[in-house]
Amino acid sequence: MLTIKDLHASVGEKEILKGINLEIKPGEVHAIMGPNGSGKSTLSAVLAGRETFNVTSGEIIFKGRSIVDLTPEERSWAGIFLGFQYPIEIPGVTNVNFIKAAVNEHRKQKGLPALSAAEFLKLMREKMAYVEMDSSFSSRGVNVGFSGGEKKRNEIFQMAMLEPDLAILDETDSGLDVDALRIVATGVNKMRRPDNATIVITHYQRLLDYIVPDYIHVLYKGRIIKTAGKELALEIEKKGYDWIINE
Repeated sequence: MLTIKDLHASVGEKEILKGINLEIKPGEVHAIMGPNGSGKSTLSAVLAGRETFNVTSGEIIFKGRSIVDLTPEERSWAGIFLGFQYPIEIPGVTNVNFIKAAVNEHRKQKGLPALSAAEFLKLMREKMAYVEMDSSFSSRGVNVGFSGGEKKRNEIFQMAMLEPDLAILDETDSGLDVDALRIVATGVNKMRRPDNATIVITHYQRLLDYIVPDYIHVLYKGRIIKTAGKELALEIEKKGYDWIINE
């Protein structure tokens, strides 16, 4: 589904990604861990097409197609979703209007008709249940006045509505208490299918107790320096990263 070959990316004159190689197949969950400043969030932003970052060399192939030159909107239409570490607030735009516009634009790009009001509301209620969101959230401004946990649940709700082929979750567990973490992770797990994939970027093993990865990659100074199974997270929890860095 996703192949990254010798990916280099920079901000201004500073190179941050220094040769990323990664392959993700349908049905897989990959976790990316690493110390602060290792390039984890940069990788998520580059995959989503954020204009701040410049790909200087390498390839990003998604479903057989190079996406390096695609805009963020085009990548979204192709089936990529990015869950932000710090979801933004959009005053004056209600959740229901925001997600309805997004869903129907995705359908338009696929040559499908817009959902009727009844169809949309039925779908929205179904997906809000994934993350235990009350229906009152639909009439509130996007993330306006939401707690940290509510913002993250709203992100996963949006993900459920858009049904991406590849979900990239950038530190979704950041700032969540135990209950909110469980709710968010349960929502993510409900969306797992044999034909989609997930990248989970996290500092902590605790999220991976809920969203169990097939592979864990350790990113350090812009490169993946170790790949292993889910047991690697437990070793990192006990020993930190120094033992990997110094191998």
